[in-house]
Amino acid sequence: MKKTLPVIVILITLSLFGLIALQVSWLKNLLEVRQSHLLTKVQTVTTQVAADLSRSVYTAPTIRLPRKVSKIANDFNLRLLLRPPSIEDKFTPQEIYAKLRTAFDEANLKQMNFEFAIANSDGDYEMQSSNYAKEFYDTASNKRIHNYIVPETGTDLDGIIQAEQMIVIVPDFNHQVWSSLKWILAGATVFMLIIIAAFYVTLKSLFNQKKLSEIKSDFINNMTHEFKTPLATISLAIDSIRNEKVQSDKEKLQYFSSIIKEENKRMNKHVETILQAALMEKQELQFGFSSVHIHNVLQAVIDSYSLQLKEKNGIIETSFNAQNDLLKADETHLTNMLSNLIDNAIKYSKDNLLIKISTSSNDKFISIKIEDNGIGMNKETLKRIFEKFYRAHTGNVHNVKGFGLGMSYVKTVLDAHKGKIKADSTLGKGSTFIVELPLS
Repeated sequence: MKKTLPVIVILITLSLFGLIALQVSWLKNLLEVRQSHLLTKVQTVTTQVAADLSRSVYTAPTIRLPRKVSKIANDFNLRLLLRPPSIEDKFTPQEIYAKLRTAFDEANLKQMNFEFAIANSDGDYEMQSSNYAKEFYDTASNKRIHNYIVPETGTDLDGIIQAEQMIVIVPDFNHQVWSSLKWILAGATVFMLIIIAAFYVTLKSLFNQKKLSEIKSDFINNMTHEFKTPLATISLAIDSIRNEKVQSDKEKLQYFSSIIKEENKRMNKHVETILQAALMEKQELQFGFSSVHIHNVLQAVIDSYSLQLKEKNGIIETSFNAQNDLLKADETHLTNMLSNLIDNAIKYSKDNLLIKISTSSNDKFISIKIEDNGIGMNKETLKRIFEKFYRAHTGNVHNVKGFGLGMSYVKTVLDAHKGKIKADSTLGKGSTFIVELPLS
């Protein structure tokens, strides 16, 4: 697992970046194709409208001059008589816009905006839409399409007319192209996010499996050690009892028998701890709530650790300042929970141990603060302290016994009581736990 996990992570990461790169490339190509497609459609539409305008204007009856017109009119009158019809003679700007809008809609370009102008053969504008002048000079983001409006081949005006132009501008063309792709882009983004989420869940599962594997190994090692020690002691005691001299000495026989009994109790306690962990996993711990004075429970727990404190030259200073210490709780689980906290303070400590236990209260909660001057914890341990089976690493020396279930049990009991716990610690200086429980 240690060797394969980095390889799996690298392969998944490379696959993810590869998919993202392919998606980006595909979107770029799609954008180019879409731009070309829309531009072709716009050119086709405007060409059709220009042809329609040409038919409407230049199929009207034309003026036929007598052969001797040059003799009866001067040059000015001749030019006036020969002036071809123009777009502005037959259409208003609103009518031109309506023709373009209809053509755009029929070409499935309903969302596309445009501006237009009609220019004569000299380049002077005959008419234009309201925002045409504003959009004309922005050539970076706008597309401009020119269409000449000329009579059809074979008409009487062929060779006489100089073509008018219809200029159509599509403002912010790229933005309109992106807008036409919004559902495709939304779908691509959603599916890419799903793939990223799937990769994240996969990696998280792999790391969780790795962590669970490490926890399982630590638990088996701890359990093996915890059972191995009493079994070895029981084996030695039995061997001693078999000795004839010991059998003839009632005091020694009683001594070794008591050792066997104590070690048997110790193993039973370990078994109960493991069974309790199984119940915690299934959330089958039974709680019976009743009125409990927390100060009485605390004092009873403190008294039960007098021998362990004596071995470490330790003392417990108490300061029960809570005005109200009555709450609804399961006394057995509450006692075990507080016992775990004090037991940890004693186990993870040096000589001359000092534990300070204080209480305070407000209208809703009672707060229990447990401070020690023990070995403390680093940030990683502090972060994971409430994880099941997790134990702080103390090197290769197995000087602190347990399965890593105590703090997980504390958290479970507090959750059942709707309480909270905060932990703070400095490596080498000690730890502080603050428990908050709702008052009855």
